[in-house]
Amino acid sequence: MADNDDYDHLQQLGGVSSAPANPEEAKLERVANPHPDTLYAVRFTCPEFTSLCPVTGQPDFAHLVIDYIPKKYLVESKSLKLYMTSFRNHGAFHEACTIDIAKKLEACLEPVWLRIAGFWYPRGGIPIDVFYHTGTPPEAVWIPEPGVQPYRGRG
Repeated sequence: MADNDDYDHLQQLGGVSSAPANPEEAKLERVANPHPDTLYAVRFTCPEFTSLCPVTGQPDFAHLVIDYIPKKYLVESKSLKLYMTSFRNHGAFHEACTIDIAKKLEACLEPVWLRIAGFWYPRGGIPIDVFYHTGTPPEAVWIPEPGVQPYRGRG
């Protein structure tokens, strides 16, 4: 996380950055919200999120949708990309990955509101979807549905 709101303190943006080995090493960075007096929603989608099953070591795949209403800060997108990439060799259950991402973003950004929808592809024939939000969003903000259909298999 950046020590302050000055772009000069961003460590990952504009330079060569390698993927962190795991989520604990990943650093989310934030920048000042250019419109802190305006309520609006920000969405990130990660349609090819991967992590590892902590039991079998096999890859797990998900389509993540992250929505938040910023207050003072925005997440710097390159740091978010590197954070998401850090899960590729990380063993954790679907629920842990989804909620860990939400809590790290919540701690970094201190948003007005945050929601994450984790649409996980089947493991053992059963898809596991995980949803988290910080409460009720303000009525004045348009927040579209995540737009990801529940898993229906082939056909």
